[in-house]
Amino acid sequence: MTVGDNFNDLPMLRLAGLGVAMGNAPETVKAEATVVTKSNNQHGVAKAIEEYVLL
Repeated sequence: MTVGDNFNDLPMLRLAGLGVAMGNAPETVKAEATVVTKSNNQHGVAKAIEEYVLL
């Protein structure tokens, strides 16, 4: 799983088994990701870890 929020993160989001875009990411980044989580201000990384790592 990788988590990204901007254009520089696109390569890792594409290569990851699970590419997670932050809710505040540009629409292009969200479209390339496997899933979209909440924004940075809404603790999106923690939410993604809870949902996809700590099943």
